[in-house]
Amino acid sequence: MSKVFVIDLEKRPLDPVHPAQARQLLRNKKAAVFRRFPFTIILKDSQAYAPVQPIRLKIDPGAKHTGIALVNDSTGEVVFAAELKHRGFAIRDALTSRRQLRRGRRNRKTRYRKPRFLNRTRLEGWLVPSLQSRVENIKTWVERLRKLVPITTISQELVRFDMQLMRNPNIQGKEYQQGTLAGYETREYLLEKWDRQCAYCGVKDVPLQIEHIHPRAKGGSNSITNLTLSCSKCNTNKGTKDIKDFLKKDPLRLQKILKQACIPLADAAVVNTTRFALFEVLKSTGLPVETGSGGLTKFNRSQQNLEKSHWLDAACVGKSTPILDIKSVKPLLITANGHGTRQSCRTDKFGFPNRHCSRTKFHFGFQTGDIVKAVVTSGKKVGEYAGRIATRASGSFNISTKNGLVQGISYKYCKHIHKKDGYSYAT
Repeated sequence: MSKVFVIDLEKRPLDPVHPAQARQLLRNKKAAVFRRFPFTIILKDSQAYAPVQPIRLKIDPGAKHTGIALVNDSTGEVVFAAELKHRGFAIRDALTSRRQLRRGRRNRKTRYRKPRFLNRTRLEGWLVPSLQSRVENIKTWVERLRKLVPITTISQELVRFDMQLMRNPNIQGKEYQQGTLAGYETREYLLEKWDRQCAYCGVKDVPLQIEHIHPRAKGGSNSITNLTLSCSKCNTNKGTKDIKDFLKKDPLRLQKILKQACIPLADAAVVNTTRFALFEVLKSTGLPVETGSGGLTKFNRSQQNLEKSHWLDAACVGKSTPILDIKSVKPLLITANGHGTRQSCRTDKFGFPNRHCSRTKFHFGFQTGDIVKAVVTSGKKVGEYAGRIATRASGSFNISTKNGLVQGISYKYCKHIHKKDGYSYAT
């Protein structure tokens, strides 16, 4: 199992311990539970001079999931692993819905409105909210883990295959934005988008060439939406023909290619847009930050015969990767849920006010989303219940347990296990 985090009375992070040792400390009342997720205990005395082993935090950022691993470089032991599920696409859909509702209301209200001041200026480094949330989620967990574990260095997967670094080990700064790396990433983008096969005949496992869907000789552009992959034979046969003439005997494939060409590879765009913003966030911690490529991550994982997963990819990031000890490690599955909504009024499907929301989030010291344990000693619902609660001003709460929803539990029977922090957890 993953190690248990330990902090002393002054909240200084100490070496993580085996779960059996943590249980013994709790049983002997030398420690108390400080946090449930990730599980952390706090000692009841100060350990100011206790030696600690340095831990490396490794991060493998992704569009939907980010792998996190804490590795002891000297022993190769994976102390802790987690997979963080982002909510970027949920944010995008919510913003799209809000934009459509507002646009509909503006179109229905035709009175003249005086132009407002210019409030659309954006700060340098601005990211759209769906992308910024990914960076903020990782930043949140870096800060949390630094408070619980003696982290001294950070490793981040920055690029897929660092071709320029292979040619010039001392490359840095703006040179990354020029030269062969940009072209190579275009090729990797196309390989992902077109499923590593020829778009015209579907052949795989052969050398593929970058091909213009609408020929350059007939006005086609170099835009990524006009590029595809083809084998040498199809590329030669097509030449400067228009794609409609080349595939006139296969209209289904023609329609499929034209449709696929317009679809962006959202996951790749997300990672490429946020990777350097995340890199700057990690550097701002003041810790040394090592960067590695996706090719190196895959090489490290293959050398140690490890299966493909987000947390194992994170453990394999960077040149510093030792021989990993992953015995009995169970990753913590973290899902970003957000902190609720600030809407003071819900809308119906037409965008009109429907019902007003209470501004009070806390009721009797609890808020919706807290994980509680309720021991009911009287009434129709005698028993023990544990799960997330939905609060009411009346003090009668609902608890979502593993066995289903339990309604009408009084706040008097509830005790906090873990307070709502914007994330849900599983193993």
